[in-house]
Amino acid sequence: QVQLVESGGGLVQAGGSLRLSCAASGRTFSGYAMGWFRQAPGKERELVATISSGGTRFYVDSVKGRFTISRDNGKNTVYLQMNSLKPEDTAVYYCAVGRGSFRSDGFGSWGQGTQVTVSS
Repeated sequence: QVQLVESGGGLVQAGGSLRLSCAASGRTFSGYAMGWFRQAPGKERELVATISSGGTRFYVDSVKGRFTISRDNGKNTVYLQMNSLKPEDTAVYYCAVGRGSFRSDGFGSWGQGTQVTVSS
């Protein structure tokens, strides 16, 4: 059974940084895409960033140049480095495992989420 555990969320002032981590267990994840999503109050869950099994990265426009997704296959862990945070980045952040190697394969397993709150 796939398990994903996020950590690293918290309260930060605008302009600050946070690094989210997602530890995966239950199988080997090196052959699968990994992703970060977020859901703000009253809004639908949205894609933030993905990384394919080969390391190709994708970012939603609103975080380009500020967020960096990376993965350590030896540790079965995916990270999201978030810099220059803005109040509009406030949300619950979820990591997810892809159904295949690429973002286009979709995502099928989710963590429980970690809260990120950015104060102005």
